[in-house]
Amino acid sequence: MSRTTWDLVKGSPVPGLLLRTLPGLLVIFSVLTVSSHRHRLPVPVVVVLGAVVVLSNVFLLSPRYGEPLARRTSIALLVFVTAGSLLWYALPESALIVLPFWAARVAVRYHQAGRTEVVVVALGVLGASVPVYISTRSLPGALGTALGVTALVLASVNRQRREEQIEGMEVSLARKQAAIEEHSRAAALAERARIARDVHDVLAHSLAGLSLSLQGARLMLVRDGASPEAIEQVTRAQGLAAEGLAEARRAVAALREDAVPDVRALGDLVTAYRLESGATADFEVEGEVRMLPADVMSTLYRTLQEALANTRKHAPGAPVDVKLSYAADVRLAIEDRPGRRPSRPAPGGYGLLGMRERADLIGGSLDAGPTSNGWRVELRVPV
Repeated sequence: MSRTTWDLVKGSPVPGLLLRTLPGLLVIFSVLTVSSHRHRLPVPVVVVLGAVVVLSNVFLLSPRYGEPLARRTSIALLVFVTAGSLLWYALPESALIVLPFWAARVAVRYHQAGRTEVVVVALGVLGASVPVYISTRSLPGALGTALGVTALVLASVNRQRREEQIEGMEVSLARKQAAIEEHSRAAALAERARIARDVHDVLAHSLAGLSLSLQGARLMLVRDGASPEAIEQVTRAQGLAAEGLAEARRAVAALREDAVPDVRALGDLVTAYRLESGATADFEVEGEVRMLPADVMSTLYRTLQEALANTRKHAPGAPVDVKLSYAADVRLAIEDRPGRRPSRPAPGGYGLLGMRERADLIGGSLDAGPTSNGWRVELRVPV
């Protein structure tokens, strides 16, 4: 199904990053034009406050919905709202009143607010309203500003809860769909097992009996001195019966085997991890999906399955990003983000060793190691 331009925009992180950089850009513009506006603090102090706001704004580019703010992000938000409020006080004729508004919104937008976020909201209310009162000596104006920040915070909280409800409904539907698919798959496997038993009990046994009978007939013909033509015909019939028996056994084995996993099966593994752990788990497919050999798909499936099992064991509840890329080669990258670098490299256990052995068997390579805030596994397979 083709994707529209709007779908691409919604799925891209670029618009969100641009919105998060707007406060910093606004501060840079206001500081550069400080000489043309009235300012309550000396220009060097304004420049320092602007630099602090811009620097802290850089640390606020990383929050992701559904994840609590990291400690350094919370500290950066405290610094941002404090310096931003002072800068708004220093430049009352600028548009920097948006800084405390923006900080208060960020504090409650992505995750349920904690103590630090509540302090940020309180500072945002005071930081926006107090300079208004100092500039205008209007208590209603200051109260209106404070109510504006409060209204924005409540709207952000309401939106976050609504998105959580929608996500909960999606998770519930995914669970129901997974249960239906599992039931269908179990029914299909049961039917295949029944057919395999019937083929084995009827066709395979009949062919085995026919082959033994033909072998006995050939031996009797040889014993009685029958013509070579008759012996050759019986021998040929025995060979055909033996080939039919081998084909029947292969058909039974195929019916009893599970189906080769596909891209949807990989997505089901990620969905299962999200449902079991309650953590954020994203699965992204990049490039044009194409058919891959069964051994390659099985290796991709087993590698993802083992990597998620390791995450459950060593970083329970950690957010996980899974990316399957189709290019000159096929790459599967699994990265968990518990928010800290592993204290020491994980020992090369049988799980990691097994993943490498599977990759070697299909001519691929596997890299695994710590990142700045978690662990990453990447499988490359030339196709």
